[in-house]
Amino acid sequence: MADQSRTSLPSKYLPPVEFRDLPEPVPLRKVSGASVIILATAIGSGEIVLWPYITTQVGFIFMWAAVVGFAIQFFLNMEIERYTLATGETAITGFARFWKPWWWLFIIFALCQNFWPGWATGASTALTFVLGMGEGAPIVPITIAALVAIGITLTLSPVVYQTVEKIQFVLVALIMLFVIVAIPVATTGEAWGALFTDGVGFPVGQAGLDIALLLGALAFAGAGGANNLVQSNYIRDKGMGMGKHMPKIVSPITGHEEAKPSLGYMFPTDAENMRRWRGWWRVANWEQFITFFLVGLLSLVIMAVLAYSTLPVGQVTEQNLAFLRLEGQALQETVAPWFGTAFWFTAVITLFSTNLGILDYTSRLIADQLKINALKDSTVWTESRIYATTVWLMIIVGSVILLSGVSQPFLLLVISSSIAGVQMFIYSALLIQLNRKALPKELQIGGVRLAVLAVSFLFFGFLSVLLVLDSLGVSIG
Repeated sequence: MADQSRTSLPSKYLPPVEFRDLPEPVPLRKVSGASVIILATAIGSGEIVLWPYITTQVGFIFMWAAVVGFAIQFFLNMEIERYTLATGETAITGFARFWKPWWWLFIIFALCQNFWPGWATGASTALTFVLGMGEGAPIVPITIAALVAIGITLTLSPVVYQTVEKIQFVLVALIMLFVIVAIPVATTGEAWGALFTDGVGFPVGQAGLDIALLLGALAFAGAGGANNLVQSNYIRDKGMGMGKHMPKIVSPITGHEEAKPSLGYMFPTDAENMRRWRGWWRVANWEQFITFFLVGLLSLVIMAVLAYSTLPVGQVTEQNLAFLRLEGQALQETVAPWFGTAFWFTAVITLFSTNLGILDYTSRLIADQLKINALKDSTVWTESRIYATTVWLMIIVGSVILLSGVSQPFLLLVISSSIAGVQMFIYSALLIQLNRKALPKELQIGGVRLAVLAVSFLFFGFLSVLLVLDSLGVSIG
């Protein structure tokens, strides 16, 4: 075992780490899918709801921000991955090495963002469109049943990540099939032309577009908020980099649990390990770029063009999911009845896949941090048991929220997404600190990537200030 003093990871608040060699990198095809869960969550967050809605209000003048949002999140995700590839620890564990309270603050952020069951409610609402139900449709019971089904799936999976990845692969494939068919069948040349000729703008203060919605849309041009941070957990469970040495979350019922906390390792920066590092970094960048950035951005643009082709700007006047009903009805009339139904069904699986991802990643984040920081010596509370408990706690709280009468999916999505934007402002700065000060010089962030994170900090900081001013009643229109 190497001398622990050689590590550069701060050890004031968490134990120092040991040295182990970095595993050999694997080909891209072996890790394809490491970003599929975050992609599925991204599609259901902004691509199917918020950005098409904005397009029905102002056309494409704000589309530049979607491109910027996705680009920033690509770099954010890679800096989150950098730390985990190098150490096996999650980024939040790295933050807590500098200041202990970060672990429980990010748990609070994640819960505030994700207790609201807006995606499941949206999936249930879209399902009522598919089934032709009217105003009195039992949305709340359907939503609670869906949440319980997700909970059973997550707590009975022998290896949770593998099950979630397989489910999300199927759901994303169905979504992409619809998107590909929609381009020639339902989008218009006029809409594609407007995409490039509408100009650019920042439509704060326009009717139907408050700052919370715009900040949320920017945060959810991609995954957003705590979801990005859990990319650490996904690549760790995928066995990428030093994550290969870390325990995985399994079912406390059907899997073999490990009680130890997920504290990481470092590798010596000798020639052989640096060769492996360059291989892992190249593969991780390509996997994230193709799966998350390209597929995610293209699906957002196509869904927005579809909305523009179907619903003239200004036709949608209510800030709710009525525009999905209107869009499906218009597609039934202009294309074919089956295509409108297919659109609604796509919305169902998109929003369902997002809620599956959200319950998984929030519980994953909480379990990891509680095990490391509060329950590290417990042999009863394994990370897997904390994970399962958190899943069901979130389902119970979400159900209580729905039964209390707060069941408007669009409102719930805006609340969640605006909280996500504030988180991104905070952790943009923390990632700079983490990857400049914790890692060896050979692995540190620099150049363009450092500049992008600085832009992210300023960008989301500016929008967060606008959100606070708006909530205080200060006019920003």
